[in-house]
Amino acid sequence: MKSVSEGMKKIFAATIIKEHPDDYSIVYIDPADEKKAREELKDLKPFSSVTYTEDEISVVLRVSDWAKLKKGFLNHKEEGPYKLITFDIVLDLSIIGFLSVVSTALAENDVPIYALSTYLKDHILVKKVNAPKAIRILRDLVEDAKRK
Repeated sequence: MKSVSEGMKKIFAATIIKEHPDDYSIVYIDPADEKKAREELKDLKPFSSVTYTEDEISVVLRVSDWAKLKKGFLNHKEEGPYKLITFDIVLDLSIIGFLSVVSTALAENDVPIYALSTYLKDHILVKKVNAPKAIRILRDLVEDAKRK
């Protein structure tokens, strides 16, 4: 955290790295299936994320949930398994660079991420095989911030 501001160090020092126990899939659904997707995906339980654009329906959900739903979507693509990591700190929407610090630390260690932001918190998904390494790097980042 050499080039990180003191304010950002305080934010990281207060952050709890939370690894969710379930495995997750990241799924593309053809927008032609939007009506079906809105019906089939409406009852997803936390944590899940559904984004509708003109070009795609992008879904993050538990592997077990997708296994029950995917037979209804012939034109889909899926990636996984992933592990979900939440930065358990409420982040003001005006904060600049939080995910930049995270993605840089992980990129320097060859860990790709899929980032998701919600109103209060940021989340990343990492491939399951990379999860232990990612958790260690992120917890080291938090501990380093606490020492400064």
